[in-house]
Amino acid sequence: MRSLAFVVAFLLVGVSYGEPRKDYAGAQVLRATPENESQLHYLRGLLMKNVYDFWTEPGAVGRPVDILATAFQLPVLKKTLARLGLDFSVHIGNVGDLLKESRIAQERAEAHRQSSMDWNSYHRYDGIMAWLESLATEYPDLCSIEDVGTSYEGRTMKLFRLGSGPDTNPGIFVDGGLHAREWISPAVVTYIINELVRDRVIYSDLLSKVNFYVMPVINPDGYEYSFTDERLWRKTRSDTDSARGCKGVDGNRNWAFHWMEVGASDDPCSNLYAGPEAFSEVEMRVVRDQILRFKDNLKAYLTFHSYSQLLLYPWGYTSDLPEDWRDLDSLAQDAADALFRVHHKHYKVGSVTHVLYEAAGGSDDWAKGVAGVKYSYTLELRDKGHYGFVLPATEIIPSGEETFEGFMVVANFIRDHYS
Repeated sequence: MRSLAFVVAFLLVGVSYGEPRKDYAGAQVLRATPENESQLHYLRGLLMKNVYDFWTEPGAVGRPVDILATAFQLPVLKKTLARLGLDFSVHIGNVGDLLKESRIAQERAEAHRQSSMDWNSYHRYDGIMAWLESLATEYPDLCSIEDVGTSYEGRTMKLFRLGSGPDTNPGIFVDGGLHAREWISPAVVTYIINELVRDRVIYSDLLSKVNFYVMPVINPDGYEYSFTDERLWRKTRSDTDSARGCKGVDGNRNWAFHWMEVGASDDPCSNLYAGPEAFSEVEMRVVRDQILRFKDNLKAYLTFHSYSQLLLYPWGYTSDLPEDWRDLDSLAQDAADALFRVHHKHYKVGSVTHVLYEAAGGSDDWAKGVAGVKYSYTLELRDKGHYGFVLPATEIIPSGEETFEGFMVVANFIRDHYS
């Protein structure tokens, strides 16, 4: 028992990571499955100690947890998990190789790109914004775009509006890219925009009766940093006054609804750092202000993340359910069914706490609890961990195809019930 305590102490003190960590040669993602409350409690404690990068968080007994460990960390982690009796397997054998393959594929796609926007590769922030600008220019009766704020590092944040009807139409607010490394999120959001614009004649009735307010990348600084410096960066890029130089806040723990009550950290070096106060992050304030601007007509809020293939609704801060949870669940189940029919990818439906884990300060909770948007959802896109956050670009189009069908279920529901 004393030897185990020594190993744990070494693990928690000796290899805690700061920012940035770029050497992934030989790094692995281990999948550990807690079989009892004691093991679950240990994993939750380890998560809050900032020792490792938890790709998925410990939520419940029997629910797998994905943990990224460097080559240096691996021997201690594996030994500790084994001594605790935690069942685990090597889920990704060499993260460094996976990142290298991803980088080469991205560079090759960029070199052979024949248009300003496609869905055969991932696109940088400026490219996405330029494409949205071009849509507003080409289809002024359907699309518009406006500057609505500035990120911490000075990038212009834009709101894209899609719809041919009056401002009083029911609205759906869509955002993506809150967590920087989740590249599939902005890719799918832009795919949805493209489908609606490209087939605007087919969807003319919907577009005349529902307004879509879209911000595909609401963490532009972190998103760009994940392209230029640290592919697996998650947070914003704000200064935190950390003695270790750690930067950024988890934007999905930063919203002012039960902020910091559960599932968040006060350590600036943690990937779950909630910030010094609610809405400390200018990017989250910009998005907040746009939701409040249209809240009287907003009927749905959809925020896109990855990974795990989940369709979630509030609450995240408590295991209690909203009074109208059956309404949210019914629509989500219909959307998940439509999504499944495309490529037979199963999306689990439920509240954040019951399907994942308790986490306060999320945008979906705030949208429902403060802004009063009835149908508030988080979509955790592909995959289930085979690639995790390093999802190949070949997955963009099939992800977009299936997600679009689920999205249309929500959009048509809002049209049919509120227009």
